[in-house]
Amino acid sequence: MPDPRISIVDDDDSLREALVTLLRSCGFEATGFASAEAFLDTETSTFSCIVTDIQMSGMSGFELLKALPKDRPLPAIMITARLDADLEAKARAAGALCLLRKPFASDRLLDCIDRALAQ
Repeated sequence: MPDPRISIVDDDDSLREALVTLLRSCGFEATGFASAEAFLDTETSTFSCIVTDIQMSGMSGFELLKALPKDRPLPAIMITARLDADLEAKARAAGALCLLRKPFASDRLLDCIDRALAQ
């Protein structure tokens, strides 16, 4: 069976590249996208999980999750630097399995990905 394919959607080049490198070092096939629109221009059904920033230029992470095909749910993890008190509830309502606040430990991300892939 091929390695799980994880997408990283974040407009912060350095964070996106660091997360892709981390996930590849852990045996995942990881692909980075600089925007939600760029991700949606690909064949999203080939991915096992999506990690997306909430606040990006252009389409937000919330808008991205809303735009995903409804016939094939894609486990989602949202990341953010925002501190809004109600953000956790909004992320769950949007379908996110986890919300990680930047900066976060890599093991927390890996735990969320393991939980997403177990679904």
